[in-house]
Amino acid sequence: MPRWIKTQELKEKVLKAQQESDIAGLYVLEQEAHELFDEDTLGGFYANILDLALEKLTETLESHRKMDMSEVQDFATVRALYEYAMEHYSAGEPKDAAALFEVLSGLTNDDNFSLALKFHWIASSEKISLDDFMSKISDMDETQNRGTFYISVFTKEAQKLLDNAQ
Repeated sequence: MPRWIKTQELKEKVLKAQQESDIAGLYVLEQEAHELFDEDTLGGFYANILDLALEKLTETLESHRKMDMSEVQDFATVRALYEYAMEHYSAGEPKDAAALFEVLSGLTNDDNFSLALKFHWIASSEKISLDDFMSKISDMDETQNRGTFYISVFTKEAQKLLDNAQ
């Protein structure tokens, strides 16, 4: 099948997922999007995921509920918001990242996620660079072993950071 037909079929799948506010469905299409979309279209793909995630965040906050990490759409929403916060952190915008991490730390019913995001929040609030956060505070090897989408394992330095913040 020609590439342009595959690309058109993927765009139709993406549009359907967007219309259904199916963030998880969009993430399922992510690999295919990387293979078929040009850089601008791929940027739009991720912008749509973020727009849907921000809508879901607003709905969640307005309804005074916590996101359920065992529910696929909530999980995908939290992942998208985490990636957005990490983009801010990576771009040298620790204040914006800290605000997002603070919201995310209280957004879910997952205690491990909440604690991990507190480390992110404190580090970015303290203007610790992302490189230092990843090399000195995070245990990236163990995080990778656990297979979480977020940095989830930390060094003893992280506990010191938390103790000093309280």
